[in-house]
This record gives sequence, structure tokens and C-alpha cells, in this order.
Amino acid sequence: MCRNIRTLFNFEPPATELEIRDASLQFVRKLSGFSVPSKANEAAFDQAVQEIAASARTLIAALVTASEPRNREEEAAKAKARSAARFG
Repeated sequence: MCRNIRTLFNFEPPATELEIRDASLQFVRKLSGFSVPSKANEAAFDQAVQEIAASARTLIAALVTASEPRNREEEAAKAKARSAARFG
């Protein structure tokens, strides 16, 4: 959907507040069609970002898994390899 929305669950170290907020912001941007809202829509836009970030935190805290946490550097290297294979 959006390039900046990344999987945030089951990583070591866990997702930061900034990562959760950035994903929430990108989601609201995608839904609203605004990269920067007008002054008239700014309050609604910011409230939506805050509510989605809160929901994301709740979701991440509630999820359980039996698998080992993923390593961010390893996952980034895998993504870079996939990109190189795809785009050359």
C-alpha cells in the first residue's frame, strides 16, 4: 500500500514511537489524499494520526507469536537484495 508503512510487530528492538507515528501519518495521508492538510483540515488530520497511532500501539501490544523476533538489519538486507534482483 504505502512504502513507508512497515511491519512493526515482532522485531528486536521493538518498534519505536516514531516508527508507529510515521506509519500512522502515512496511512492518514493515503486515506485523505493530503500530504499536508489545509488549515481547515489540520485538526481532523492530526487527530486521525493520533488515534491510528494509539490503535497501532494497542494492536502491537496485544499480538502474540511463537516465532523469534526478527532482526531489523537482517530484514533490511533481505529487502535490499529483493530490490536489487527486481530492479537490477
